[in-house]
Order: sequence, then structure tokens, then C-alpha cells
Amino acid sequence: MPNQATQGLKMFVSTTVQQEATKIGRTTSERPIRILAFFESNGIMGAAKPVMEFAQEAALTGNQSIELATLLFVRCKEENPLIDIVSGRGIPIDTIDERYAWDPQTFPQLRAIFEKRRPDIIWTNNSKSHFLARLMGLRRHTAWVAFHHGHTRVSLRTRLYHELDRWSLRAADRIVTVCDYFAKDLQRMGLPANRISVHHNPIRLLPPATEDEKRGLRAEIGLPDGARVLLSIGRLALEKGHAELIRAMARLRAEGSASNVYLLILGVGPEKDALLALRSELELDDVVRFCGQKADVRPYYGIANIFVLPSYTEGSPNVLLEALAAELPIVATAVGGVPELVTHEVNALLVPKQDVPQLANAIRRLLDDSELRRRFSGNCKDVVARHDPHSYFESILGIFEQVAREARAN
Repeated sequence: MPNQATQGLKMFVSTTVQQEATKIGRTTSERPIRILAFFESNGIMGAAKPVMEFAQEAALTGNQSIELATLLFVRCKEENPLIDIVSGRGIPIDTIDERYAWDPQTFPQLRAIFEKRRPDIIWTNNSKSHFLARLMGLRRHTAWVAFHHGHTRVSLRTRLYHELDRWSLRAADRIVTVCDYFAKDLQRMGLPANRISVHHNPIRLLPPATEDEKRGLRAEIGLPDGARVLLSIGRLALEKGHAELIRAMARLRAEGSASNVYLLILGVGPEKDALLALRSELELDDVVRFCGQKADVRPYYGIANIFVLPSYTEGSPNVLLEALAAELPIVATAVGGVPELVTHEVNALLVPKQDVPQLANAIRRLLDDSELRRRFSGNCKDVVARHDPHSYFESILGIFEQVAREARAN
């Protein structure tokens, strides 16, 4: 039988541990870690996609060590399909109504949601949410993991966001970024290397498009028999390099290398009108098709012969991973984290950004060399295997658990 002193010591230790756990909202019963993820998006793209992959993998594996809730900024009561997508997957979602990008009326709404959810960890994903987390002192009440997805640095606004991050991210417990290139950039900003980790985006293998789906899409687009398809997917913004790609298409056509070749561009964005005008100026209206934004891109990957990523800057682009999963040969600019995902002459041809002649030459080479296309396609699987959703989930979960332990210790 334990003596009275031993029982008293056990009671003291138990009470002390309970009190310390309560300080950060945890209990000795090891309840799930409550995570509040911030969204600034209108679909599962960009920064939103890794969050949803993390949530999906938690559901698939039956992991009950975390409870994920989400918060979405909604502009002027606009319809946002992400609300239905997230809630449809059983993930709690709160919305913050804003009139414009830095609306002070969001502050009380954010505090109310924060009090309701009482998260152990906040998961920010963009410059605005990083900034609000520090400005409003949310870090005083919870741990903070900031996910950094990079900056284009094309406009004055994005340069401003870069400077805001320099201030905001200093207060985060951990900073997760999507490529080594961005990690070095964060260190140049003065952020400590021991709080930065690199985790490339995951890719989930989906069933390929059926032959009926591919035939239907070819008919819908009006592709003739034997048409060869170049595919590019991305926001229609200057930094995505679509203008250079269209110019490369014109160059190929002028030299007779683009016989029965069509370029499909998926995406929406501010450069659409300028790109349409460029297409007409270069007399490419018949072979360059703007297909808009699509919820299901599988059929487009299914009918493509080559995937082209002509961006000025990238981190860990989801579309590149999707192209690898579809086993497409790739032409891409050697920017940001792209060379960390694909290897020149192994599964892709990498070219300098904004270099139309080299972009055209690389596309021509793949169009002309069926054996090279087959070799590149065959070398895609190893890359995809290194970016599976379960490994990503385990690595990010490990960060959350470590941050929670450190918060508990403090």
C-alpha cells in the first residue's frame, strides 16, 4: 500500500501537471490539438490546397490527434465556392466579411472567432493573415505556425507584402515554406534558420480521365484528329509567363514546327484581355485556346502531349506536380523551387525565364522527339512517390505536435 506521503506527492504532481496543461488549453487527457487555419482563396488552389490535403489525409487515416477548423476572408458578401467545399468535407468554417483588403472591421470578427474556437495553434497562409496574427497579438494566446508560399515581386503590392512578412513572421513559432529557394529568401530577410523548415507540396493521385471524357473534351474544344496539345495551367497574371508562351507558339508556327499543334491555357486573372489581344496580334486565334478555370482538370491532362510552365517565379507549384502525376513530359522555367521538383534532361527541359527562343526550342525538341517524351514520362513516378500526401501529413503533424509540446512546456 502506498503511504500517505507518496499519495500526497502523486496528488501534487497530478495537480501541477493539470494546471500547466490548462495554461495552454490542453488537459492531461491529451485531447486533440485544436488548429485554426486561415484561408484567403476562392477554391482549392495555391495556399488552400496543402491545408485541404492535410485535412483529407487526417480523415482517411482516422487520425484523431488534431481538430481542424478554418477561417475564410470573404469580400463584400461575394459567393465563395471554398465555403461549400470545406463544409462539405465536414470541416468547420467561419467567415470574416471584409469590404476591402485591409478592412479594420475584420478585427472584432477575428477576435470573436478566436474566442469561439480557442485554438492551440493558428495556421496562417498568406501575408494578410501573418500580419493580422502579429498585429492583433494572437501569438500571446496560442502557438503560431506560419506557412510561407513566396512572393512574385512583380508589383508594388507584392513587394509591400514581402516587407510586411519581414516584420510579421519574426513572431511565428515555426515557418514552413515550400522550397529551399524560399527558405534562403526568408533567411536573407533576417528570419532564423532554426525556425524555418521546407516541405514541398503534396500530390494526390487521382483516377485518370476516361477515354469517353477525353473524346468529349476534344470535341468540345474542337480539336481536329491527330492534334498535338500543349497544356499550361495557372492564373492569368504577368508573372505566370503566358505572354512568353504565346510568343513561343508564334515562333514555332513561323518556322513550321507547330503543324497541328494547339495550346490550351487554363486559368483566370487580370491579364486575360492583354493575352487575348496578343493572341490576335500574332494571328494565333485558331490554335491558342483560353479554357477558363476548371474544377476538374483531369481530362485536360489526359489529352495533353506536353505540359508547359513558363512562370517568372514559383515555389512548389501544384500544377507541376499534377503534370508529373499525369506522366506528362514537361518544359518549365528554372525558377524558384521548380528545379527542386524536376531535373533537366531527366523528366523535364528547363529554360531561363522570359527567354522566348529557348522556350520555343525546348517545346520543339519535345514535339519532335517521341523517345525523349517517353523517357521523361517514365521518370515521373519517382518524383510523385516522394510527394505523397501521407508523408506530407506526417511531417506537418510532427511540426504541430512539437510546437504544442513547446507551448505546454512554457
